[in-house]
Amino acid sequence: MSTIDRRTFLGSTAAGAASLAALPALAQQAAKEGSQKDPGTQDPSTLGKTPHTKFAVNVEMWFTKLPFLDRVRQAAALGFPAVELWPWQGKDIDALAKLSKDLNIAIAQFTAWGFRPGMNDPKNHDAFVKAVKDGCAVAKRLDCKLMCVVGGDDQPGMTQKQMHENIIAGLKLAAPIAEDNEVTLILEPMNIRVDHKGHCLYGSAPAVRICREVKSKFVKINWDLYHCQISEGDLSGRLREGFDQCGYLQIADHPGRNEPGTGEVHFNRVLKEAYDLGYRGYVGLELRPKTTELAAAKATAAADVW
Repeated sequence: MSTIDRRTFLGSTAAGAASLAALPALAQQAAKEGSQKDPGTQDPSTLGKTPHTKFAVNVEMWFTKLPFLDRVRQAAALGFPAVELWPWQGKDIDALAKLSKDLNIAIAQFTAWGFRPGMNDPKNHDAFVKAVKDGCAVAKRLDCKLMCVVGGDDQPGMTQKQMHENIIAGLKLAAPIAEDNEVTLILEPMNIRVDHKGHCLYGSAPAVRICREVKSKFVKINWDLYHCQISEGDLSGRLREGFDQCGYLQIADHPGRNEPGTGEVHFNRVLKEAYDLGYRGYVGLELRPKTTELAAAKATAAADVW
């Protein structure tokens, strides 16, 4: 269990006690199942220790009934090496930084700039630059090297080409700040068919073009394979075509946005492709566990087998 004592962990908070106390029973359940299937799933604390891929639990979507910091503790209890989060605002950054260090669990990435106001409108660029500066200060406190930024929803009276050019202009303004702080901005394309109708940036191809236009090694893509499956498919082929601009990967199966094995994506093949291309960064689990977090962790581990 990383660096914390299991007994201390189980008694860490009253709010999380009921869920955390279930771990011994889950261990017995996993051992029973693992004895017939995969010995590596016998102990829940080993599930996140996968041989090829370093997974980062999205603590906005996992363990949602627990207080925020207890979600991080639970991710560590399952053996995951990292977590990711959405906006840093409203969170106790000092407490998160200390907990991350105590548990030896990394903060893979967090959101520095969201959907609104849009980066795709020049009038918001000054605010965007300030948000990147503020985010870099937070990233240093969390020892985090990646910050997600979002293009924005459609702007009335603008073409998609104009909005994309405005994103390029905004990223060029912020790139020197990212470079000075050695924090990479990861631009996330969404999907407009299921989750984000009215968003201006979807599919990997335009995101690759935008990042290549910015020409900074500290501006890359948050390559969410869930969104890309919905928008375009051919995940391995798209990765090969634009891998030079890949800064981070996220996964969720489709349909459902749940763990691997619940939908149509053969993640063993796609994760192997990323690995063969040379990707060694964290892979964010921005997904909703379909039943339990234990089941989602086991399915995620199974996706790393090839």
